[in-house]
Amino acid sequence: MNTIFDEDAELAQYRERLHHPDSAVRRIAVLELADLDGDEHAPLFIEALRDSDASVRAEAARALEAFESVDSVAGLVPLLSDADEEVRAAAAQTLSELKHPASAAVLLPHAAHPHAFVRVAVLRAVRELRAAGSYAPALAALNDTDAAVRREAVTVLGYLKQPAALPALTQLVSQDADAEVRRAATGAVGYAGIDDAVPVLSALLDGLRDSTWQVREEAATTLGKLALPPAGASQAGNALIAALEDAYWQVRLRAARSLGRLRHAAAREALVQTLAHTISNLRKEAALALGELGDAAAVPALSVAAEDSDPEVRKAARLALAQIQAATR
Repeated sequence: MNTIFDEDAELAQYRERLHHPDSAVRRIAVLELADLDGDEHAPLFIEALRDSDASVRAEAARALEAFESVDSVAGLVPLLSDADEEVRAAAAQTLSELKHPASAAVLLPHAAHPHAFVRVAVLRAVRELRAAGSYAPALAALNDTDAAVRREAVTVLGYLKQPAALPALTQLVSQDADAEVRRAATGAVGYAGIDDAVPVLSALLDGLRDSTWQVREEAATTLGKLALPPAGASQAGNALIAALEDAYWQVRLRAARSLGRLRHAAAREALVQTLAHTISNLRKEAALALGELGDAAAVPALSVAAEDSDPEVRKAARLALAQIQAATR
């Protein structure tokens, strides 16, 4: 039975070069193959994944980013535990760019691999595929001893947006020992619906008091995304007003933005005061938030901000003034 390599002289020549005794020749062949049009040569990259030379395996792994298939994914998985660090990294990077949900079925059996690097790479690879089969392995991985694995598991569940995962994610917001896991979980719970908002709100309020500012920043951001009942929105708004006094301006900025999204009327005075902050990005967010509130009492302060030394602040203040004018007609 003839193959494409029997019928295509150019590909046959490349295949011969991929078996050359000199690894430099084999590596250059892989690099040249990557520049060819079409996908008939993709099987040659898969063959090269098994090359005895690490540099050849790494180049083949990189090249396969453009040729996703069940076979290519299956060929890349063993390289996640390759003896060479560059090969492992190249395979993980290519797998992280997968687009087809069918690829998840090849990867998920390795989600509990003995090596943490493999577990991390597998979870990272499947997160954007949103494959239903990812849910159970990701939920189990929330209890992994490796923080990087837990963080990737959180991200997978955040993409899947399953209400059943919220209790486990909410627990991580307050209780995980790793700040990056807490931060990831804090961002992931933003999909909670109004029926799940109360326990999530409680966890996010804890997040606003976290010792790590990046967690507080994420909590301030997520509070502006939640679907909250009126009492919960008021509670969140008051906590965000307090966050406008955070030691880190990044937290203050996200708090201002979320106060605008929540249209928390009681925040007007605190936001007006924030218009005088030395950091222009924060002044800009305060102006935009005041526009969302639509309170005419903020017009004098916004009129001053409309002459700010920073053009972005001026633009935001003028936009806010236009919003308030439209709201009070």
